[in-house]
Amino acid sequence: MKDIERILVVSRSTLHCRTAVHQGITLARAYGAKLYVVHVVHDPFNMEGWNLPVPTFHDEYKNLIARYKKELHEIIEKEKGKGGLEVIEWIRDGDPVDEVIKIVESEHIDLIVMLSHEEGRLEHFLFGRSNDKILRKMPCSILFVKHAY
Repeated sequence: MKDIERILVVSRSTLHCRTAVHQGITLARAYGAKLYVVHVVHDPFNMEGWNLPVPTFHDEYKNLIARYKKELHEIIEKEKGKGGLEVIEWIRDGDPVDEVIKIVESEHIDLIVMLSHEEGRLEHFLFGRSNDKILRKMPCSILFVKHAY
């Protein structure tokens, strides 16, 4: 069995992803692994080619994303400050599955840590339903973390 040297935490930029980030940090410390965190921004209001009238929640969505990114970045910076943990953080726009696959392949990721779907319908709409696709396409192990309510 291969040692875990590189861990990728997939954050869908929701408040509940703090749990996945914390688990990734804990595992990276325990294994002495390099930790990568990717915030994949999936814009549900990008409806190119659609001819439907849609209420504009785009500004509210952008503000929500900015707040979650800031909170998660603060968590990561706090952990970095404790010393000894190398963390690389990315913010990517686009299809979550494609972006995660690119990182897994380019960085030779050994383990993905991500939140299991426990959010409600609104968060599924806002942040995507990509777990099934990621599970089927990843060439590495995946740890799903349940958010404790």
